Amino acid sequence: MSVKLNISNTEAEVLTQLANYFMQVGTEAIEAKGRFSVSLSGGSSPKKLYELLASAEYKDMIDWTKVDFFFGDERNVPQDDKDSNYLMVKTALFDPLNIPHENIFAVNTSSGPDGAAKEYTIAILNYFKGEEQIFDLVLLGLGDNSHTASLFPYTAVLEDRTASVKEVYLEDQQVFRITMTAPLINLAKHIAFLVYGQGKALAVRHVLEDAQDIPEFPAQLIRRDGDVVWFLDTAAASELAEK
Repeated sequence: MSVKLNISNTEAEVLTQLANYFMQVGTEAIEAKGRFSVSLSGGSSPKKLYELLASAEYKDMIDWTKVDFFFGDERNVPQDDKDSNYLMVKTALFDPLNIPHENIFAVNTSSGPDGAAKEYTIAILNYFKGEEQIFDLVLLGLGDNSHTASLFPYTAVLEDRTASVKEVYLEDQQVFRITMTAPLINLAKHIAFLVYGQGKALAVRHVLEDAQDIPEFPAQLIRRDGDVVWFLDTAAASELAEK
């Protein structure tokens, strides 16, 4: 297994390890080029990470005015909807830290799924000034069905070879989502998965150790080499043969 596993005993330790990693990567990026570009994950697990980053323990460890925030995926809902990834991060991280509006690159869901995806692709291209779209850090979660970002099983986006943002229709839920493609995520300098809890153990094993089956286990699309770190608790890692 060429990915790096960072396994902690408890959920709290996992979050602390990843918060430390976030600060390390961010500080290095700012020292090297003056900015830190990070793509955020939605969901309940990352929310606890964002609250930790905004806490007294961490909030003064980095110059937040030099951090630029993007979203790996978004639900096709208004930004003030309770299911919006943007709203969750705004509440947990942006508002407590007074992040400048110009540092936040949210998905404009008012343009509809296809329009939002195209606009976000252009926004990312413009941010990187036409050069390769290499985020300093992409944060990812993992669903119990082995999806990551909004790369869901048996969706057309899994076959997309462009480094871009696409709309995804989830047939079982009859909803659209907007997601970065795997090729765009895989360009990142650093990738970090945050996964904890027994409910994710089988998905972790499917992605890291089972035979390749991209339609069934989409997170297998995320590269295995370079700086990819899985931040797991012992419960999430419990089905792995190699630890």
